[in-house]
Amino acid sequence: MTDWPILSLVTFLPLVGVLLILFISDDSENARRNIRAIAFITTAFTFVVSLFIWTGFDNSQAGFQFVEKHAWLDSGISYHMGVDGISMLFVILTTFLMPLSILASWEAIEKRVKAYM
Repeated sequence: MTDWPILSLVTFLPLVGVLLILFISDDSENARRNIRAIAFITTAFTFVVSLFIWTGFDNSQAGFQFVEKHAWLDSGISYHMGVDGISMLFVILTTFLMPLSILASWEAIEKRVKAYM
């Protein structure tokens, strides 16, 4: 499970929803409903993936876990990501609050839904 780039998935999965929403015009109520649904499904799925990180996290271990390191450029620049104890809580908190925020604003936001989501 640690060989799979699960942190990168949690980080960049919302971009999939953004790219889908980008091509929908928000001129009708049906389109706005679709935008809300895509945003909610994307953030809910991100939360589910973050739960897999949480269940695999070992609190007794110090340091970073689920470490990903990939060489990016030949000049020594690399992409390095990991999660420790306090950041694990923030990952869960953030991915939990995003779908809740979308649900809470489902009917409240009527104009510029695309920009809000």
